[in-house]
Amino acid sequence: MKKYFKIIILVVIGLIFIGTFVFLFQKSKPKETRYNVSKVEIDTLVQTTVATGKIEPRDEVEIKPQISGIIAEVYKEAGQTVKKGEIIAKVKVIPELGQLNSAESRVRLAEMNGRQAETDLERMEKLYKGKLVSSEEYEKTLLAAKQAREELQAAKDNLEIVKEGITKNSASFSSTLIRSTIDGLILDVPIKVGNSVIMSNTFNDGTTIATVADMSDLIFRGNVDETEVGRIHEGIPVKITLGALQNMQFDAVLEYISPKSVENNGANQFEIKAAIKVPSDVTIRSGYSANAEMELQRADNVLCVPESALEFNGDSTFVYVLTDSVPTQTFERRPITTGISNGIKIEVKKGLKKDELVRGLKQED
Repeated sequence: MKKYFKIIILVVIGLIFIGTFVFLFQKSKPKETRYNVSKVEIDTLVQTTVATGKIEPRDEVEIKPQISGIIAEVYKEAGQTVKKGEIIAKVKVIPELGQLNSAESRVRLAEMNGRQAETDLERMEKLYKGKLVSSEEYEKTLLAAKQAREELQAAKDNLEIVKEGITKNSASFSSTLIRSTIDGLILDVPIKVGNSVIMSNTFNDGTTIATVADMSDLIFRGNVDETEVGRIHEGIPVKITLGALQNMQFDAVLEYISPKSVENNGANQFEIKAAIKVPSDVTIRSGYSANAEMELQRADNVLCVPESALEFNGDSTFVYVLTDSVPTQTFERRPITTGISNGIKIEVKKGLKKDELVRGLKQED
């Protein structure tokens, strides 16, 4: 019995030894490294750049008063459409005391001169009817009376303007009624009833009553880096995407590139403008942030490989071409000449043929 027991123990020890040996042998064997491969394909590559900016109307006008005073009425609000000449607000004039006193004094003086001129005219008419004075003297007196009447009316009109900013005879040309200068949409009305406003002058831009814009003619305004501005030109197509309408893309045409750069965060950039084509059923608001994608280079129907397949050594570029896959993958290192890239694929001008397989990234275990 003991003899059989010893034999079993020896067999178990032998199996453990053999198993350990096989395990260590398998672990010591070098593993085969396999790579993903990509086919050399014919494709069209487009190299683009993206400019950031915003959408704004081409024509945006700030409506300012032609007279200083206080807002008496506001007839329009932001979001409403307005026609050229339509009234937006009304200004009530607050007369300046010095001007008011001067205007009242002018009226009193004109009334006195007018009464005297009328008295002289009545006296001259009696003498003229009695043929005691010449027609020339009568006509001079009549002219003086007419001038006195005109001066009195002018003085009264001036007093009305100082008090009200308008005369009864020129109500249709009132400077107290603030009118739109263009057809468009009111973007902003920053004033309220009771606000003081001043007219534009040499020392002040004046108070903005409203901002009106033609929202049917929109442009993209953004900036392009100096490293890319030399590869774009007026007239090229632009694709516009908006932060507020992410699922939509709008066609545009580049129409302006600034001849002078501006510094932005240490980089020299050039302002660009592109005219946007907006469908009639889409509403775009002024100030939307936007990206403009522009084509820098294009290569149609060219051989291309993934950029991840490239290897660089100095000024040379190489790829590894699959020559055999059985029993293991075998690759040939081959120099190539490249062209443009779209960031994912790159053009191969020389060194490869269509449908050849090139080595990519290592496969994960």
